[in-house]
Amino acid sequence: MKIKDIASQKKLLVSMEVFPPKKQDALDSVVAAAQELTQLQPDFISITYGAGGTTKVNTLEISQKILSFGTPALSHLTCVGNTKESISSAIEQMKLHNIQNVLALRGDIPQGVTAQDALSPDLQHASDLIPLLKDAGFCVGAACYPEGHPESEDRLQDLENMKYKIDAGVDFLTTQMFFDNNMLYSYLYRLQSAGIRVPVFAGIMPVTNASQVSRMIKLSSAYVPAKLLAICDRFEKQPEAMYQAGIAYVTDQIIDLISNGIQGIHIYTMNKPQVARDIINNISAIRDAVNTTQEK
Repeated sequence: MKIKDIASQKKLLVSMEVFPPKKQDALDSVVAAAQELTQLQPDFISITYGAGGTTKVNTLEISQKILSFGTPALSHLTCVGNTKESISSAIEQMKLHNIQNVLALRGDIPQGVTAQDALSPDLQHASDLIPLLKDAGFCVGAACYPEGHPESEDRLQDLENMKYKIDAGVDFLTTQMFFDNNMLYSYLYRLQSAGIRVPVFAGIMPVTNASQVSRMIKLSSAYVPAKLLAICDRFEKQPEAMYQAGIAYVTDQIIDLISNGIQGIHIYTMNKPQVARDIINNISAIRDAVNTTQEK
C-alpha cells in the first residue's frame, strides 16, 4: 500500500526504520529484527541505503522481506553512487519486488570524496531523483531538516531547496532527528507559510545510551536540550537507568507531538526491536484513541 494513501486514511501514523548490514553474514539478524518490528504493527518500515549504495542489495532484500511479513516497506534510494542508468535498473528491481514507496535522498558524500566525484551531473540533488521515481509510479518521500540542512547557508535557502523537492512531486516528508519539539513546531510554521502542505512525519531518535549523544550531535548538528543532557550526565555509568530514562524522555516527546496534532511518528530504531517495543507499549492506548477518533 502507498504511504500517501495510508496518510489519507489515518490521523496518526507510527513508522520505524532499520538499516541493512554492511556484511552479508549479518543479514539474517537484521531481517529477524525487522520481523519483530512488524509485530508492533507499524504503518510502514523504512530501510536505509548505505553510503554510495554500499548496501543496495540488502536494502532491496530487506524491503522484500518486510513486505512478505505484511507491512508496507519504504526503500531509500540516493543520488550518491548512482547514475540515471543505475537508477533505471533500481526502479525495475523495486517494481519487480512490488515495492511502492521510495524515500529519495541525495545521500551523504563519503569521506575523502568530493561531491563532484560522488554525484552524477544529472543527479545532483534529491529533486533530480524524485521525478524519475514519480514517473515510474512510486509514492515518493523526501527528507527535511527542522534545524536546517547542514550545508544550507541559512533557513531561507533551506526552505527554497525544500520547495524544489515539493515541486518535483514529493508525497510526504520525514524529518531528521531532533530532540526539542519546538524546533519542529517552528519549522512546520515556516513550511506552512511557504505553502507546503504535504504530510510531515517526525523522525524520533531514542537516546538509551549516553555515548549516543555526542555521536548524534556530530552526525546531525541537532540541538540537545538541557533536560536530555542532564539525564545523560546523571545516568551515564548506569546503563539500566539510562535506558529507562531515555525511553521516558522519548515517550514524553512523542506524546507532546501527538497532542499537538503531528500526524506521523517515525522511530529510528537502530535495529533494536526492544526499544521500539517499549516505546509502543507506552503510547499504545494513545495511538488507538487518536485513530479511533478518526474512524468516527
